[in-house]
Amino acid sequence: KLAGCTLFITGASRGIGKAIALKAAKDGANIVIAAKTAEPHPTLPGTIYTAAEEIEAAGGKALPCIVNVREEQQIINAVEKAVKTFGGIDILVNNASAISLTGTLETATKKVNLMMDVNVRGTYLTSKACLPHLRKSKNPHILNLSPPMNLNPMWFKNHCAYTISKYGMSMCVLGMAEEFRGEVAVNALWPKTAIHTAAMDMLGGAGIEKQCRKTDILADAAYCILTKPKTFTGNFVIDEVLLREEGVKDFDVYAIAPGNSLMPDFFLDVEMDTTAMKQERYEEKLSRSQQEGADGATVKRDSAAAKPSGPVAETFRVIQEAMTEEYVRSTQGVFQFELSGDGGGTWYIDLKTKGGSAGFGKPPVTADVVMSMSSTDFVKMFTGKLKPALAFMSGKLRIKGNMALAIRLEKMLLQLNSKL
Repeated sequence: KLAGCTLFITGASRGIGKAIALKAAKDGANIVIAAKTAEPHPTLPGTIYTAAEEIEAAGGKALPCIVNVREEQQIINAVEKAVKTFGGIDILVNNASAISLTGTLETATKKVNLMMDVNVRGTYLTSKACLPHLRKSKNPHILNLSPPMNLNPMWFKNHCAYTISKYGMSMCVLGMAEEFRGEVAVNALWPKTAIHTAAMDMLGGAGIEKQCRKTDILADAAYCILTKPKTFTGNFVIDEVLLREEGVKDFDVYAIAPGNSLMPDFFLDVEMDTTAMKQERYEEKLSRSQQEGADGATVKRDSAAAKPSGPVAETFRVIQEAMTEEYVRSTQGVFQFELSGDGGGTWYIDLKTKGGSAGFGKPPVTADVVMSMSSTDFVKMFTGKLKPALAFMSGKLRIKGNMALAIRLEKMLLQLNSKL
């Protein structure tokens, strides 16, 4: 269906962009690889040239172009080169994106600028440069890798700058779909679950891929959108939802580790499990009962003489007993927990100092990560009833500091669940 079509894809040297390119290449499409990686990156795989080799091996024609979407002239030069080489542009995929999952005070200005420049400004300027050529195509499409705009505050409070930048891409869909209705289709595509990319490896650390799907699911969903008529416009498509509508039934083929639970992606609300809510109420009652003394008076946690008790204290006792040199060696991080509610206060897990330790109060050395949540959700998280990623994404868990270390802690949780 895409034979002879020319696709201009930003960030196509690796990950989702390259997956969409390879899918189109199988039809015999022309692919403009508009990405900035011309020389091998020390930690990230692939360059525009290695991607070009793969695209041509898959049956397509490739035009690698060095493009940093922060630089308007580089975009314009690549567009002109694409038109000169292939005679026009039929499809634009705005895939290039920057991410920093940090709070307002923790996000350096240069990272704010990067996300706004790449995600919003880059998408806008690339669309602007391609549109005059897209309007000459028989079935032109712009596809932005951006989410439906969910104005639930929980999607803003932990990473405001990132959310604004991704919603900026989505607002380009809203505006341009209406502005160019009847001429150019403009849509957004977003995954239902986390997708395994180099970026996800950096955010989540080793083992995170087991909770992810392959980039193939987004490539297949993108192909469905890009082969629809231009009357299909202004839609915010979720990959799994579209593919189910198209008749796909087996989604295990997209899983990195079939059978494993999958991490939901950002900006998509997850319905609360009523069983989990009942469990939460039960644990709150249990916590309250264990915090009260024999005479019914509440134990004062702030008192130096008062030894914390209850589910939180019991959890830290088990963690301390389970501490091993292997945990310390493989994690190398100090975690501070600011817990609200019964059994709350400041707690820590030191997986950096020799032997490791865990307990009440501040850690013996400066924490690499500070996590804030309710004591009830903390217990649920450490007993396997609440996934850390879901807790973070649903706003129950706030994280400051080293995000990769925070997610690495999940590996330890999986090993501890049976003991807790």
